[in-house]
Amino acid sequence: VAAGFPSGQTPLETKLAEIKLAVEYGAREIDIVISRSLVLPGQWEGLYEEIRQCREACGEAHMKTILATGELGSLANVYKASMIAMMAGSDFIKTSTGKEVENATFPVGVVMMRAIREFYWQTGNKVGFKPAGGIRTAKEAITWLMLVKEELGVEWLTPELFRLGASSLLEDIEKQIFYHVTGSYALQHDLAMA
Repeated sequence: VAAGFPSGQTPLETKLAEIKLAVEYGAREIDIVISRSLVLPGQWEGLYEEIRQCREACGEAHMKTILATGELGSLANVYKASMIAMMAGSDFIKTSTGKEVENATFPVGVVMMRAIREFYWQTGNKVGFKPAGGIRTAKEAITWLMLVKEELGVEWLTPELFRLGASSLLEDIEKQIFYHVTGSYALQHDLAMA
């Protein structure tokens, strides 16, 4: 991560310096966080320019743009920020850092996926989607997979176009696999990762 993670509220010059340093150190993917201070008053051209400069600083590295959707004020702002991030060259758009009060929600995900679909129809460019934060169960992960399949199609169900940001999901997956294999629920000491 670079560009003032998790707040995204550092000056643009600092964001660009962080990105360039991360790429210099060998990063092949960069996560940036947009400035909500540009979204809330509707400074869309400023948001575009900031993301475009971050994309340029990434060079060959892929760039995931984190929208911090829980802090954007409306689904209309989520849609506009999604479109601007893609127009500015983002390879992925991501719901949140996982540090916000509200993280990945299904309504926000649908809005972002529909923006991705519209962008694809208009340009022919496929942009990836990453819901992040608050995804804790295998059932939630499956719901996200189904949503992506229904909204964007099966071709988006690859690591190049869809990822889950779910650091706390592993424990539930372990529990589900243990139950599937043994027929009983695991005790804490039965799970290596949990």
